[in-house]
Amino acid sequence: MDIFANCDIIGETSVMTPIAEKKWIVKEPGNPALVRQLAQELGIDQVLANLLVQRGITTYEDAMEFFRPDLSMLHNPFLMLDMDKAVERIHKAVESKEKILIYGDYDVDGTTAVALMYTFLSQVTDNLEYYIPDRYDEGYGVSYKGIDWAVKKKCSLIICLDCGIKAIEKVKYAADRGIDFIICDHHLPDVELPPAVAVLDPKRTDSTYPFDDLSGCGVGFKLAQAYAATYDISKESVLELLDLLAVSIASDLVSITGENRILAYYGLKRLNSNPRKGLQSIIKLSGLDKHVITIDEIVFKIGPRINAAGRMESGRTAVDLLICRNDEDARKIGDEINEHNNERKSIDREITYEAVNMVRNNPAFDGKKSTIVYNPSWHKGVVGIVASRLVEAYYRPTIVLTKSNGYITGSARSIAGFDLYEAIESCSDLLENFGGHMYAAGLTMREEKLPEFCRRFEETVEKMIDDDMLTPIVNIDTYLDFKQITPKFFRVLKQFQPFGPGNQSPVFISENVYDNGNGRKVGSDNGHLKLELIQEDSAYLPISAIAFNKSNHFEHLHSGNPVDICYSIAENYYRGLANIQLRIKDIKDKEDIFRN
Repeated sequence: MDIFANCDIIGETSVMTPIAEKKWIVKEPGNPALVRQLAQELGIDQVLANLLVQRGITTYEDAMEFFRPDLSMLHNPFLMLDMDKAVERIHKAVESKEKILIYGDYDVDGTTAVALMYTFLSQVTDNLEYYIPDRYDEGYGVSYKGIDWAVKKKCSLIICLDCGIKAIEKVKYAADRGIDFIICDHHLPDVELPPAVAVLDPKRTDSTYPFDDLSGCGVGFKLAQAYAATYDISKESVLELLDLLAVSIASDLVSITGENRILAYYGLKRLNSNPRKGLQSIIKLSGLDKHVITIDEIVFKIGPRINAAGRMESGRTAVDLLICRNDEDARKIGDEINEHNNERKSIDREITYEAVNMVRNNPAFDGKKSTIVYNPSWHKGVVGIVASRLVEAYYRPTIVLTKSNGYITGSARSIAGFDLYEAIESCSDLLENFGGHMYAAGLTMREEKLPEFCRRFEETVEKMIDDDMLTPIVNIDTYLDFKQITPKFFRVLKQFQPFGPGNQSPVFISENVYDNGNGRKVGSDNGHLKLELIQEDSAYLPISAIAFNKSNHFEHLHSGNPVDICYSIAENYYRGLANIQLRIKDIKDKEDIFRN
């Protein structure tokens, strides 16, 4: 069955085989007295007030700050260590007409960061170059090849974005060739920092910056903000960069709280009203030109297309798109990137089927607590995506490996609560290199080490994992009756946006709901359900719902039987019209105790 036919649809998880029954966990409600008081002061439903209290918003003033983010709430960029040094060094380069190289990672965060800094500095100097390392030839981060390219181009300053915090030897290598570094990163540093002119990173152990979860592009934005404030560059020219920053924040899955919430809020406004030409091209190709674009649309539609350039060819193409200034160039490059994305989806689909069949047809995987699959011919650019698909299908810590440049290399993905990085680190003596964090990692090893690595990794996972972790969990905010989903309720709920890590779209339970008889299977494989749901004792009209990969519930619903559902509430666009739609996360069938 073609589970990927509609993989651009928001919310589809593309699970290719049923996984264990999910456990539903409902959060503790907020303090009842606080909830009642806040509901009264704001004039909103107590369900909505409870959602606020659960998020730590307990006063009228807190709520106004949450619902009305303001750019005046952004932190002073000079609170970030070394910001003054970075601004001074860039100004020196501008004044003395030095050539500046803007260097960034090949993913969405890196390419948007490079585009942001290039666009901003283009106002004050023409002596700019930009460089994106090749995913396959150079790998992640600062490369010697990139520094040699800077030498060849006669650059004397490299501004490094979304990488570089551990590039100690490479910064020294550049210094020996007369090149200074400014590092703008957001990853965890080691004890020793690179000997750069300035190291901007809110995660530095000695950091005094009030917010530590900026994206790499976000750190670049703070540098632009500081430079503009110092040298009297218009505030509007900085705010014009926010569409790029919103794409970065969404795609890099940083928390949408604190300063990121403000930046994402105004970035989405710009993305919806006046995006730069390159992003407008992607928006049209994604079918979003008649939609209100949210964080979800960036994550599932815009970000993957930008990422596809680095996965399939070169991340430089993404920067070319994001900095282009005319419609024709934007259209041409956008079409090229969209083709890369279509190619990526085709390869992703093919490799996922192969990987699933490996697991499904090999008894050796039965009873294991981890999944490791390897094929030397798989495309390195999609193994991380395939690992995520396998986690969705089998819900175990998963590593997908291929062969590249004579080594076995690949990507790993985890499940909730399991420290994947620690498990891989325990096998580090078998690896050439590795990196990542609790939930995602990359690793490289010699081929002869693979059997022992597989054995040791599984042994480590067995020791570390709790069996309860192997049951996927749906975290639910509260119970809700359909009759409470009024137009006013939804208007207020929309103001909780932008949603994302730290401020997820609320998930509700409604019990004893029925399809009104118009429900049907949809998708090229009939794997999804399009439903019109009603609830006992509700006088309201049916509510539209979509349930991806839930067609196994069709017969139960079609026979008029009740179900409990957990879901988020979203706005669905069809032929330019918007309506409320439930996006179902899970369904539990029930016996019909009402109608028999």
